[in-house]
Amino acid sequence: MLTIIGCGNLNRSDDAVGVIIAQGLQQYLAQNPHPKIRVFDCGTAGMEVMFQARGSAKLIIIDASCTGSEAGAIFKVPGNELEALPEPSYNLHNFRWDHALAAGRKIFGDDFPQEVTVYLIEAANLDLGLELSPVVRRSADLVFAELITVIHQNMMV
Repeated sequence: MLTIIGCGNLNRSDDAVGVIIAQGLQQYLAQNPHPKIRVFDCGTAGMEVMFQARGSAKLIIIDASCTGSEAGAIFKVPGNELEALPEPSYNLHNFRWDHALAAGRKIFGDDFPQEVTVYLIEAANLDLGLELSPVVRRSADLVFAELITVIHQNMMV
């Protein structure tokens, strides 16, 4: 099973890029269904990422980044490089997808994906807004096309 999860906030311009790509992939799979490929829009809910990833062999996460790199830069990173255990807290609002990777592996063990890839697209604008900036839109289109190829490869398995 391949699970693809888009993360981000639709009300914060480029922060929405992961969600927008996931929604496009959901539309694609509605026309080209496959029982071993799932796509979720998890927004900003880290716990949702952890639970939706459970039971998959492969996981792909898509999100915006804000590292100071050139806007629109695409980073493809192995998930184990980004896993981070959350600080002890009673506030689940701060539980992010990087926490979900570490916690999911610890809680679910072999029932959590061993192969995790994260696509990060450097944001140009994180202000309130409903549109992606043009440079991030172009990068989103490139990542979307690459993920369609990944989906096709997984359909053949």
